Amino acid sequence: GRFIMRAVHRRPVLLHGSEHATATLPAAFSDLLPHFLVEPEDEFIVKNKPVTLTCRSSPATQIYFKCNGEWVHQDDHLIERTVDPATALPIMQVTIDITRQQVEKIFGLDEYWCQCVAWSTTGTQKSQKAYIRIAYLRKNFEEEPQGKEVALDQEVLLRCHPPEGVPQAEVEWQRNEDVITPASDPNVFITTDYNLVIKKARLADTGNYTCVAKNIVARRKSTSATVLVYVNGGWSTWTTWSSCSAVCGRGWQKRSRSCTNPTPLNGGTSCEGQNVQKSACVATCPVDGGWSEWSKWSACGADCSMWRSRECTQPSPGTGGKDCQGLDLQSLNCTSEQCPQSESEDVALYVGMVAVALCLTLLLIVVVLVYRRKKEDLDADVADSSILTTGFQPMGIKPKNSHLLTIQPDLTTTTTSYQGTLRSRHDTTGKFSMTNGPLLDPLPNGSHTLHNGKLNSDPAEFVSRLSTQSYFKTLPRDVANSSYGTFNFLGGRLTIPSTGISLLIPPEAIPRGKIYEIYLTVQRKEDLRLPLAGCQTLLSPVVSCGPPGVVLSRPVILSMDHCSDACLDNWAIRLKKQNYEGTWEDVLLMGEELVSEPYYCQLEAETCRLFSEQLGTLALVGESLHMGAAKRLRLVLFSDAYCSTLEYNIRVYCMDDTQDVFKEVMQMERQLGGRLIDEPHVLLFKDSYHNLRLSIHDMPQAHWRSKLLAGYQEIPFYHIWNGSQRYLHCTFTLERLSLSTCELTCQLCVWQVEGEGQSFTVDSEFLLMDSTAAALAGPSAFQIPYLIRQKICSSLDAPCPNGADWRMLAQRLKLERHMSFFASKASPTSVILDLWEAQHFHSGNINQLATVMADIGKQEAMIFLVSDGEC
Repeated sequence: GRFIMRAVHRRPVLLHGSEHATATLPAAFSDLLPHFLVEPEDEFIVKNKPVTLTCRSSPATQIYFKCNGEWVHQDDHLIERTVDPATALPIMQVTIDITRQQVEKIFGLDEYWCQCVAWSTTGTQKSQKAYIRIAYLRKNFEEEPQGKEVALDQEVLLRCHPPEGVPQAEVEWQRNEDVITPASDPNVFITTDYNLVIKKARLADTGNYTCVAKNIVARRKSTSATVLVYVNGGWSTWTTWSSCSAVCGRGWQKRSRSCTNPTPLNGGTSCEGQNVQKSACVATCPVDGGWSEWSKWSACGADCSMWRSRECTQPSPGTGGKDCQGLDLQSLNCTSEQCPQSESEDVALYVGMVAVALCLTLLLIVVVLVYRRKKEDLDADVADSSILTTGFQPMGIKPKNSHLLTIQPDLTTTTTSYQGTLRSRHDTTGKFSMTNGPLLDPLPNGSHTLHNGKLNSDPAEFVSRLSTQSYFKTLPRDVANSSYGTFNFLGGRLTIPSTGISLLIPPEAIPRGKIYEIYLTVQRKEDLRLPLAGCQTLLSPVVSCGPPGVVLSRPVILSMDHCSDACLDNWAIRLKKQNYEGTWEDVLLMGEELVSEPYYCQLEAETCRLFSEQLGTLALVGESLHMGAAKRLRLVLFSDAYCSTLEYNIRVYCMDDTQDVFKEVMQMERQLGGRLIDEPHVLLFKDSYHNLRLSIHDMPQAHWRSKLLAGYQEIPFYHIWNGSQRYLHCTFTLERLSLSTCELTCQLCVWQVEGEGQSFTVDSEFLLMDSTAAALAGPSAFQIPYLIRQKICSSLDAPCPNGADWRMLAQRLKLERHMSFFASKASPTSVILDLWEAQHFHSGNINQLATVMADIGKQEAMIFLVSDGEC
């Protein structure tokens, strides 16, 4: 009974003024509960089009919708009544329209839902709930695919995280605008989190890949990622040795191979090594036969004939030589006088024959002696064959030892050349051949004269000449943000004033006998296409040092500011380098450095010290690991130096807390005629997706008023977070009530939405710009004199049983975290001193270093007291 009373109590409220929505059931159906033929379904509101919910029930006396626990007004219902021809039951259908404005009223509090309630004389029934959501699809992908260069048969992973949307976006992948269907290509599949995987890269997989997200609202396409499948060259097998080049005597034979197994494609590396091999050979000469001397005539025989013979043995024929031509036996008839006679005649004949034989013997001895003399001369010529082999024997030239300080390279000429084509493959060994010649084009007068580390030529001319080189096309012509100098093995330092950016070139980093022109410049962020995705943000200036490809004997140290909170637990910080094709590659993950890699980094509170064996364009990019990560922002206030009107503008800049950005804003404001009206303030900006709000308060109301309509100004979160926009600022336009008002005091409040705020009092303090020399070469660039440095290294490099060596020096200087990096170098002490020089150039106290040496227990601490003449 209590339930019926409640029903009776509620129905009049619903039926008041709505007799058209009520019907009386026939008596035959009065005991039936209503059941739903159609229940409302979940709907999405696309743009501003309302959605219609439908509810159909039989039998029912009335049907009403309830949305979010409240009854929909009766006038908003559209009712239709019909009769089921099969059962003769009455059917009631009710529809309502839901608009975007209705849903937005409770947006963020709960999901908007509706259900219908049907009545009969027996009781009520409720339908299922239908949820109405506003459909949308954001424009920006949370993660876009990145281009890659991969080797043949290597696995390829392209990541894609579609934009946030309701309903959730469906994802498809395209290659060169054609849809990829994994069902027809078993080498490709798409993961559950929308990433594209190519199991084994084929040449046909080279192309532009696009991630496409779509739902009922829109269709979004990511930026295209170029996948280049390259093939590194491989040698074919050697051919057989060719025949000897000489038909007779010393010659050469060779064999060859080609870089066709496989042939390099799409920028793959060419084969390393020789494609032709040569080998000395000796061909056996053909020997034609030669006759020996005739033998003496025989005695006249009984047949009255005599004979003589010769042999084909001087020389014997060999190696295909010709046999002797002619007779090897001669006979001659004896005259009647020569025929056998008396005994006296025989004696005379014998005496004559002996005389002839003696003459022939003497002649033969002379011929043999002459022949042997000629043969010895020929053998000597053959034996002295070094002239034929000299070009193929290894030769070592040992330079003369000379004192370190007696080497005075001529700084008026450049002697290092940079030749060969620039390559973009992964391995960098053997890419450049270094010969003697100018590294850059010579200056107009053909010589460089170095004074205090600077060239006499015009800086603009030097930068302009660099930028005309084919491999320096990205070098800006901004002389104010560049530094350059000429350096030899004594090293030096390049500094861009007022930016915190410097390049330390340690002694011996440049090979002896080489002179390099080296530049250092900070790039404008808007001129670069640094890809940032997801939570990534630029944490440092983009710095170029070069020319790239020069040979360094040891790493240089690049120092630059960063704006992270320096907590590696909050960040994944990567060092990115731009290759010759303009694309950016990850070359180092902070905290996971390998001593075998050409880069190593020490991250300090506000500065990054980068050891690098290669010059190029570099930047630090951070990816926040959670919302506790924060960037340091610098807030700077400017106003017009002179104000002749009633309006007064205060420009508030919000920038990364690095000196290079501050310098650039100062230069821009100087051109605008602005002046700094307050000391810069530092603000921690967290990765919380909340915007930055700024407002001005506590102005003297009797003299000033704000012309802003809103109470605050707001800078979007992503504009600040990605760090690619340099001049983020807002302007507060104030109005003084009288031209005689010349003073303003107020409070600037800055806070991140739903975060802690900070309040700054505006005053009129000014900052001075740094005026450090841009380039220093040789001893003037270092705190530690060269000879003292050599003595420290020789003293501490050798291991000491009690640990009083370079390891203790690193501990005393609080650098023990980098022990493995120092140990990987030929002179660990030298690298430690390089880092000390980079950290303490402006504020270094060499006496403190001497104290550290004394604490270690080295007598060499006294070397710091040498006279200036010895240094």
